[in-house]
Amino acid sequence: MDVRVVGEEWDNKIMNREELKQMWFNLPTNKGEKKVILLEMDTYKDRLGQGTVQITSDGPNGFKQLTTHQKFPFTYIVESKEYLSGDYKLIVKLSNGVTV
Repeated sequence: MDVRVVGEEWDNKIMNREELKQMWFNLPTNKGEKKVILLEMDTYKDRLGQGTVQITSDGPNGFKQLTTHQKFPFTYIVESKEYLSGDYKLIVKLSNGVTV
């Protein structure tokens, strides 16, 4: 199977599967680092105030993700080394679906 690759830098070149695979793995990945702390509050009536914390880091050093359920999620977040570093963006998803 051959694929025609278009775009000014590819000059309408026809590439085979192996060339496409090599092109894919050689694409630059240095678009910066994405660091996010996501808190999603529980919607169950017996778990009010509890939530799931997801800490994600994606960049040139690789991908890392930690997910945990906490009874006191805000306390867990503000005591975490990631939050204290100041490098992470905090996203809170409330039980009514609103994201802040």
